[in-house]
Amino acid sequence: MAVIGDEKLQSFLDGLHAKSREQTALIQAFEARRNDAELPPGADEIKAFRSDKLVALDRNKAEFCYQLCRAKKASKVIEVGTSYGVSTIYMAAAVRENARSYGVDGIVIGTEYEPKKAEAARANFATAGVSQFIELREGDLRETLKRIDGPVDFVLMDVWIAMARSAIELIAPHLSGGAIVVCDNTLDHRAFYADYFAFLNDPANRFTTMTLPFQGGLELSVRR
Repeated sequence: MAVIGDEKLQSFLDGLHAKSREQTALIQAFEARRNDAELPPGADEIKAFRSDKLVALDRNKAEFCYQLCRAKKASKVIEVGTSYGVSTIYMAAAVRENARSYGVDGIVIGTEYEPKKAEAARANFATAGVSQFIELREGDLRETLKRIDGPVDFVLMDVWIAMARSAIELIAPHLSGGAIVVCDNTLDHRAFYADYFAFLNDPANRFTTMTLPFQGGLELSVRR
């Protein structure tokens, strides 16, 4: 059973998830060719290949984030790595329901580096009917996240791993007590997240954290 009660919105999300599955197959084929090649593609070629791919957060992870935002009564959410905006829509839907239920204004602040993805995301937000609950900041997150107003209740970290530490350093000072930070693929790519985990595990930063058994691992961290 879908967690979002809006059937029209759920149908639109179903379509986006179907497109994501198609793109995932293309990426897997690219990775297979890359592994078999005598001279694997460089970082620039890999980045160029992925720059227009719609690869959404897994449906069960996106629904989990929706449920967490509802349970937390989140009114300010940050998503690090928006891409085509699928997971953003889930969280905006949660913020919208929180606004209706509790009478509080809410916003999801998204970040996206690729201009074409940002353009597509905005179109998806409009079709989903949640644009008014999303502020998409386009560009380098090390610049776009320098200004964060008010306490942040929930964060989704689904970005190029090398940027995760920079993002959490900028966001952490603005987290409310009990704020939740979710980070994708922390089991499959744990070694690459070393800097991110070093920040989480520093007692001065006041986090407790655990890896949940979703595919690839999903890190659930809470600010004390």
